Amino acid sequence: MSCILNGIIPLGLVLLVCGTHGFFLPNVTHLEKLLSKYQQDEPHSRVRRAIPRSDKEEILMLHNKLRGQVYPAASNMEYMTWDEELEKSAAAWAHECIWEHGPTSLLVSIGQNLAVHWGRYRSPGFHVQSWYDEVKDYTYPYPHECNPWCPERCSGAMCTHYTQIVWATTNKVGCAVNTCRRMNVWGDVWENAVYLVCNYSPKGNWIGEAPYRNGRPCSECPPSYGGSCKNNLCYREETYNQKPETDEMNEVETAPVPEEKHVWVQPRVVRPAKPKKTSAVKYMTQVVRCDTKMKDKCKGSTCNRYQCPAGCLNNKAKIFGTLFYESSSSICRAAIHYGILDDKGGLVDVTRNGKVPFFVKSQRNAVESLSKYKASSSFMVSKVKVQDLDCYTTVGQLCPFEKPGTHCPRVHCPAHCKDEPSYWAPVFGTNIYADTSSICKTAVHAGVIRNESGGYVDVMPVDKKKTYVGSLRNGVQSESLRTPQDGKAFRIFAVRQ
Repeated sequence: MSCILNGIIPLGLVLLVCGTHGFFLPNVTHLEKLLSKYQQDEPHSRVRRAIPRSDKEEILMLHNKLRGQVYPAASNMEYMTWDEELEKSAAAWAHECIWEHGPTSLLVSIGQNLAVHWGRYRSPGFHVQSWYDEVKDYTYPYPHECNPWCPERCSGAMCTHYTQIVWATTNKVGCAVNTCRRMNVWGDVWENAVYLVCNYSPKGNWIGEAPYRNGRPCSECPPSYGGSCKNNLCYREETYNQKPETDEMNEVETAPVPEEKHVWVQPRVVRPAKPKKTSAVKYMTQVVRCDTKMKDKCKGSTCNRYQCPAGCLNNKAKIFGTLFYESSSSICRAAIHYGILDDKGGLVDVTRNGKVPFFVKSQRNAVESLSKYKASSSFMVSKVKVQDLDCYTTVGQLCPFEKPGTHCPRVHCPAHCKDEPSYWAPVFGTNIYADTSSICKTAVHAGVIRNESGGYVDVMPVDKKKTYVGSLRNGVQSESLRTPQDGKAFRIFAVRQ
């Protein structure tokens, strides 16, 4: 039986449950012989190396082979080497026999792939190939699609094992194998489970970035490689002339037991922003003029809330219709005609509708609309409410998404929501959040308000996503969520002061 964390179906389990005639379990003597490759000799204070030499060579060879054959071709893919310190850190975690990424303190600086199996022997290369095979669900983001951040294109349960293997700047790997006598794998206890941990440096899987640059192989290698290329990989020959391994080198000290509490941390993280670059603040509310027409301003997804100026009552901009307004109508004068604004201006929400056959004139609130007997796109206007929230209210409670669209009130968040525990005020996702998230704590995570002061935010409910990826932003660690059964999603925006 084998499985890959987050991404691969436990194949042996499928055979066992769905077709027992196809499941092969060796006898005890043969099984012990297979497992002895990884088992350690307990009476000694020193143990066998964290991974047999043949497995190490297979893992390294396969990584470089797969990195050199990516499609589309990579122009900056670096040759990968084995790192002893990464091997030791992998061994320390493998001996914990915990089916999660860890330890927490190390995940901020390394990448990590995990796999486990029991029963029929599987070489480490089998698991490495399984990680890479996630490529079938991955679509490479070309430069013109990254504006400025690259979209995440994974149609399967997980693609991050693949992207870590082919992350161009990741040039060191170290792995370890340990036989766990009893290991809890997704609620089932596996006996004599063979646990593979591979650690990577520098880490990959940065959100918003492509794993490598597309182009002619080795055409964009870092200058330190001196223009050398080997099997489509940036190669620096003098670095890889290592001493031959001896029997003495084939032993390492047993890794100490980590002291930290092991908590799940999603290995995909957001790269810290460079000091000189600040991300642009995003607003849902668009500031318009009295004569701004709906068809001129409504471009993109954030075209459902507008800030109208004062003095539109006597403006000459035309409007067509009553209740349903034609798309060439002035947004602000339609709001006055309908009665949700006066000449002082203010906020108005717009709901876009399909075509209606005609528009009927009327005079309301000192504004006269015109008729138009021609089918055209239409919109409706509604008043924007303002509501105070606590740190725990969610979009699912306040204004869940419904087609064709949902308007939420503008909300005011109190200060210090960041300090609320996640079991009371959770945050799921990055940029787009699950609607079970705390609105105000999400606002801090997204950077649209300051934790110390709180403030006003705009919320846009949207349809649910298949996957929400966690990240650490502005002192708030959001959580990952995969294939949620219920609930929708939302985006959150700053409010102009």
